[in-house]
Amino acid sequence: MSQPEVAVIMGSDSDLPTMQDAIATLTAFDLPCHVEIISAHRTPERMVDFAKTAHQNNIKVIIAGAGGAAHLPGMVAALSPLPVIGVPIKSRALQGIDSLYSIVQMPGGIPVATVAIGNAKNAGLLAVQILAAQRPDLLDKVMEYRQNLANSVHTKQEQLAELGYEKYLAAQTC
Repeated sequence: MSQPEVAVIMGSDSDLPTMQDAIATLTAFDLPCHVEIISAHRTPERMVDFAKTAHQNNIKVIIAGAGGAAHLPGMVAALSPLPVIGVPIKSRALQGIDSLYSIVQMPGGIPVATVAIGNAKNAGLLAVQILAAQRPDLLDKVMEYRQNLANSVHTKQEQLAELGYEKYLAAQTC
């Protein structure tokens, strides 16, 4: 197995159920990833060390999931020269809005690409697309993935047209 080019990090193991979608997406594109729990608040020294050295360890993109105050993506972005994709984790108190605001409101000069609350799959896809810009084999896989998405919509439309909306909906709930 090749050395991972994407790191998937999270502030807590409670974030892993959300972040597994990023891992699964990367795996579907045959991209191994480094997965680690790194808390900006509970293990700040580990976070600093990771962020400052990730590029020296073949990492090209970092996906960082965090809930609540959600400082992990922004702090890693402040310390690393690599692109960081933030995944706001849904929280009980504010449903992830707090996490979204914490991640998306970065000051000028320290960008964090941010996906929708809980949408680690899109974070994985964005990481794949970033790498695909320099890798024709991966770009071909992205284009095939997109074509499969389009084909799926066409198939669904054909079924809807054939069945009518009531039968289509009934078939979906079975």
